[in-house]
This record gives sequence, structure tokens and C-alpha cells, in this order.
Amino acid sequence: MKGKIWLLLFVLMAATPNLAAAASKLEVSGWVPYWRAATGTQDTLPNLSALTTVHPFGYSVKNDGMLADTAKLTEEPWVLFLAEAKKKKVRVIPTVMWSDAAAMHRILSNQKTRIALEDEITALVMQNNFDGIDLDFEGKWAETKPYFSTFLKGLYQRMGKKWVYCTIESRTPLDSRYDGTPPADATVYANDYVEINKYCDRVQIMTYDQGAIDVKLNRARAAPYVPVADPGWVEKVITLAAKTIPKKKLILGIPTYGYEYSVKPLSQYGYSYDRLWAFNPRYATDLAKELNIPPVRNGAGELSFMYKEATVKKKRKPDKSESITQGGLAPAATLYSQAALAAQFEPPFNIVWWSDAQAIKDKMDLAKKLGVRGVAIFKLDGSQAPGFWEVVVKR
Repeated sequence: MKGKIWLLLFVLMAATPNLAAAASKLEVSGWVPYWRAATGTQDTLPNLSALTTVHPFGYSVKNDGMLADTAKLTEEPWVLFLAEAKKKKVRVIPTVMWSDAAAMHRILSNQKTRIALEDEITALVMQNNFDGIDLDFEGKWAETKPYFSTFLKGLYQRMGKKWVYCTIESRTPLDSRYDGTPPADATVYANDYVEINKYCDRVQIMTYDQGAIDVKLNRARAAPYVPVADPGWVEKVITLAAKTIPKKKLILGIPTYGYEYSVKPLSQYGYSYDRLWAFNPRYATDLAKELNIPPVRNGAGELSFMYKEATVKKKRKPDKSESITQGGLAPAATLYSQAALAAQFEPPFNIVWWSDAQAIKDKMDLAKKLGVRGVAIFKLDGSQAPGFWEVVVKR
């Protein structure tokens, strides 16, 4: 009898090889931003089956601690999009985004307002039959850490079988972040990984916007070097997180955008990198074509090219279809020393650096290598690089 059962199981497995393949696939989540709802939903709709989770991005928290439907999810194009996601059994888990550090501390440190927010988020999920909620509370103060943990505990208890996703900032190992002895406050963090592990079903690490954070890689890579996400750095961040949070919960963040910087020499050696703006890939490819400059695969496995601003016929910056500054990515400056650039390309000059389909595939391959649960794409707005969906489907 046992032999017949094993034979039957063998026949069933042989007849359905896609089941084993599906089980080994990475979970893929992606944020569809409110500022490009029409193009984001339109582009993602025919590719829903390639995703595990969609994050409408989303809800925000008002100054009084109550939610605002920033994306207007009760209106089109969201209504049709979310209904189709449900049909295809794709998790619908909206994001609650919050970046006001002072307001976060005030609301979460007060028991009454903290509980009110826990109750409102729970009611939102239950009333709309969402599969869960994604919390993207960025830029918290270190003193807010225990209150955020208490908030997570209360929300997790209320959510029952619904999913709680936590999207948190990357944490670079100290020996890669600092030269020599780290400062005394180097390990004062705003996120408690132990508590996050207890009360989050998925932990999505924002492994992007690397810039100059990894001083070891800054020295090791050829200049200029100002990556969105170098796989070498991403691996360090995920390996560190995995010491506290099991890999079965960890989600590796992947960017679909880039940055342009003005690069200037320092007084003695090295360069300063002044961030001008964030952009979508079309801006970079159009500019490269205009300048007749072929982009190169750089040391971070992403694409980049340099140009002298004077060579551009008309000064331009990303338009609304190319820029992602509406999403709150503010300009920033980074500064560090690097090996000298080639003599034929004297500064000042601009460098354009972005994540294309190959860079995205590399991050997916890295996620498989590291054995984490999956990847999270920021962002799905119809402006990803050519070949993006092919990479996701074939994962």
C-alpha cells in the first residue's frame, strides 16, 4: 500500500513540475505610487500574476495621528486594479507612509493617540478586506524606538490573521560605515530589530540610496562611485539584519530609478558629489542619446555615464514622467575621497547613475543566493527600465 502511495505522489509531481518551480520562486512585492497611479496601475495590471504582493502607496498619517487616503484608493484606477489583484490571489497590502519624526514621537509616545492609530489601521484593513498593512515609518528619532515597538505589538495583536509588513531603513555594518573607531552613538538606532522580528510578518529592508555610506566600498571601487545599490553593500546589509531577523521574513529592496550628481574636486584629493535630482530611466537614456555617450556598466553593476554640462544644448531636468521627487526623495549631498578620475575627464562634471533591468536581475539573483524570502520593488509606476517585467516573470 505504501508503495502505491509513493508511486501516486511521484506521478503527480512529475505531471505538475511547475509546482516545485513555483515553490522555489522569490516572493515579489512592489509599491505602486499615488503620484503615478494611472500609469502605475496600467503597467502593472497585465503583470499582476508575476507578483506576490502589491503595495498601493498609499495612506499617510496626519498631524493628529489619524490616517489620510493620499492615494484615494476608493476611486479609479485603484478600484479595478485592486479587484483584479484579488482575483489573481495577489496580496493587497497598502502602505501607510510617515516621515514626520516629531509627529511620530508625539503620537506614538502617547498611549491614547497610539492606541487610536492602532485601532484605525486595523479597522481600515478589516473594512476594506485588505490582506494586511505595510508600515513605512521613516526617519524616526532614536528616542521613539520603544514607543514604535509598543505600537507594533498592539497593532500585531489586533490584526489577527492579516499580514503586517514592516518597511525599514537599511543598516550598514559599523566596520564598513566608519574608518577607525566608530563614534559613541554609532549603535543608537531608531529600529529595534528584536521587536520588529516579533511583530512583523515580513521585514522589507530599503537596500537602496546607498550613496557614500559604505566607506570600504568607496575606496575599493573605481571613481566616480555613487551607487543607488551596490550588490556588495546590499549583501552586507541583509547579512547583518539576518543575525536578528530570520531570512524567511526578510525582503530585499530593489530600486528602479537613479540619481544625477554634480561632481567637483576637493582641495587636495577626492571629489564631492552633490545630488541634483532623482529620475526614472527614460531621462538617462534620452540624455545619453542626445549627448551620444554610451552608458557603461559600473563597479556597482548599475549603469552610468559622465558629461560636461556645457555640452548639453539646453539645460534640462527630469519632467513629471521622468522624475520621482514627488515621492519625497529630497536632494542631498555626499562627500568622500576617491581615486583620481581619468585625466581626459577633468571635473567639474555631472554623473548620471541608475538601476536598469540587469541590475535588478542581479539583486534578484543575490536574494536567491542569500536565501531570503523575497524582493520588494520601489517603484512600479510604468517607468521601469526596458526588460524589467521579463526579469520579474523569469525569476
